[in-house]
Amino acid sequence: MEDAPVFEEFDPESDCDCPGCIHWRRTTAHALPVRFGGHPAAHGARRALVLAAASCTVLGGGQSLPAVASTEVGGLAAAPGAVPADDGPGMPQGTASPLHGRPGASATPVSAGTVPKSAYRSTTRSAIIDRAKKWVAAQVPYSMEKYWSDGYRQDCSGFVSMAWNLSGNEWTGSLASYGTRISKNQLQSGDILLFHNPANPTEGSHVTIFGGWTDYTHTHYIAYEQARPHARRQATPYGYWSNGDRYVAYRYKGVKGGAPGGSGASAKRYPGAGSFGPGANNKYVTQLGKALVARGGKRYYRSGPGPRWSDADRRATRAFQLAQGWRGKEADGLPGPTTWSYLMSGKGKNIGAGTAGPVGGGGKSTGAKGAPAYPGTGVFRPGRTDPAIERLGRQLVKKGFGKYYARGPGPSWSESDRRNVEAFQRAQGWRGAAADGFPGPETWRRLFR
Repeated sequence: MEDAPVFEEFDPESDCDCPGCIHWRRTTAHALPVRFGGHPAAHGARRALVLAAASCTVLGGGQSLPAVASTEVGGLAAAPGAVPADDGPGMPQGTASPLHGRPGASATPVSAGTVPKSAYRSTTRSAIIDRAKKWVAAQVPYSMEKYWSDGYRQDCSGFVSMAWNLSGNEWTGSLASYGTRISKNQLQSGDILLFHNPANPTEGSHVTIFGGWTDYTHTHYIAYEQARPHARRQATPYGYWSNGDRYVAYRYKGVKGGAPGGSGASAKRYPGAGSFGPGANNKYVTQLGKALVARGGKRYYRSGPGPRWSDADRRATRAFQLAQGWRGKEADGLPGPTTWSYLMSGKGKNIGAGTAGPVGGGGKSTGAKGAPAYPGTGVFRPGRTDPAIERLGRQLVKKGFGKYYARGPGPSWSESDRRNVEAFQRAQGWRGAAADGFPGPETWRRLFR
């Protein structure tokens, strides 16, 4: 009697929910042949696998499916849905396809010869991030087989194709040809982190857009990505939750330093939120800093200002925002269109001598020493009463995260405190256990810095 084959289950790191890991978990139950208790539908489908119109999946299991030579038409890989009649592909990698479709429409097979191969379209870093944010705001559903209204495929490589404004849908096997390989230290907003490994089907491919470092340690970054259930933006370990050391950084060859519309655009035009924040390095940061110095922000800069975004830029920007009477999210230290307009046109009030020291505060002044000492996790628990709880609450209100307080805040820990802390944590891009509403040392540091 033939023994059932042994399959080793792959356990994704950190509960990874990238498309490849999800596909692996879903397909594990279908890996066994019918005679060993496998799913009946799996056997009939195994020889008719359709090429997925995406690049963000992984074929799981300890077994290997036979590799199939790619079908080439006009120098391009075969269109989605086209597979040799005698077998399916060795791994469900999608191929290049043109822009088409409507929201939620299925991706119909197209002739690969019609895929345009025009020169790189010129774009800017801010434009790349702005395009990515549109999908995040719309919560575009993840799909390897559907296209959004702009014609781009709703998977991770389609997402990057859209953000880079490419003339067609690329996949993880072709995106690198549109970019220049760079080092970790060279990463700026709008670059990508790409993992493509066709040599090993059990290690799936994925790609994210780099949105800037979360802090000076450069261990986490803001990732814009298309993953289940929909497009998202969140703090992510470098280079990713799993297989992090196998992600490679690339810069789009068509990216320019100017504002959308060309180098002749007015210097007063807002360049976009992607031009500012952690990881930004461009002429607009210098322009912002010089304007802030001219408006009374010189004391925040020990050197510069320069093109690389720094804490001095953030503090000076927030001081200017507070001088206008803005509070909460309107005074977060990141220049939006209104802040930029005021600075470039000379409108509003200058930064006064007593305006905004270090960003943060609350309770006693933090002064040059930074945040008050973290009181410990045991303080912030149901039933506890402590002055630090009230200090926390007042700082949450000051930062614009006090909407759950019906009264107070006060010194006794409440569900309102927890919900406001959770809202603050989620605003940092944290999820899961990192956004449980109980402040740890990092939450406390960021809240009071």
